[in-house]
Amino acid sequence: MKKISIQGIKGSFHEDAARKYFGEDVEIVECRTFRKVCELLDRDEVDGAVMAIENSIAGSLLANYALLHDFHLHIVGEIYLHIQMNLMVYPGTKFDDIQEIHSHPIALRQCSEYIDQHFGEIKLQEKSDTAGAAQELVREKYNNVAAIGNQRSADIYGLEILDKGIETNKKNYTRFFILSKHNNPIAGTNKASISFQCGHYYGALAKVLTIFGDNQINLTKIQSIPILGKPNEYSFHVDLEYDSEDNYERAIHLVLRNVSSLAIMGEYRKGDIELNKP
Repeated sequence: MKKISIQGIKGSFHEDAARKYFGEDVEIVECRTFRKVCELLDRDEVDGAVMAIENSIAGSLLANYALLHDFHLHIVGEIYLHIQMNLMVYPGTKFDDIQEIHSHPIALRQCSEYIDQHFGEIKLQEKSDTAGAAQELVREKYNNVAAIGNQRSADIYGLEILDKGIETNKKNYTRFFILSKHNNPIAGTNKASISFQCGHYYGALAKVLTIFGDNQINLTKIQSIPILGKPNEYSFHVDLEYDSEDNYERAIHLVLRNVSSLAIMGEYRKGDIELNKP
């Protein structure tokens, strides 16, 4: 049975993503922080890890890009998880009883319109993860607090759902990287994540990006990340999709001639975005 580290506890969206990718026959190793997730993988205490990297509403998790670089981890897959948020309470709590709402800060942001419409200036308390907020409701038997989270959390911790689908954007998804310490080749790859630095002069970045276009490589994401200790200098994380591995390899060789550094963080098969779920 594979051991997979995740940030959060049982019932979290990370667990949903891990079980969707690996199946139910895995051992989930709960971690309080993303750094701990990476540390366990780096020490070979787990076989793999699942890490959120971006959300369609909240954007990129820049700190996680830094962790990938710090630990030199390899991206071996990705999965997109449709995110449905629910308003959950300790059994017996009524809508009018709610005086506080607890959840992960990104979850609170994803449901901001609903919160403003139904609760106005209610007190919001940020938690380390959505499942942890759900678990705390049960542990403390709060009868005046609601948590925002997924269906799995409600089922596991025995919470009542007062309202479903409260996220602002119904096409809300989170993208997760599947990580490994070891760079084992994968057959049939059609996507890659790379990181590079280029010269700090006019047209340097444009020249690199043009190479991809000339080789029929589709850029699905470009993320600039500040370089510590070097003001106004950035590394660029780029996700590439390709139909031809020959075109991809040709483009990489050309890019190498035009950048000061380049790291291939992973070559893998792109994940499907399923946004038609209820």
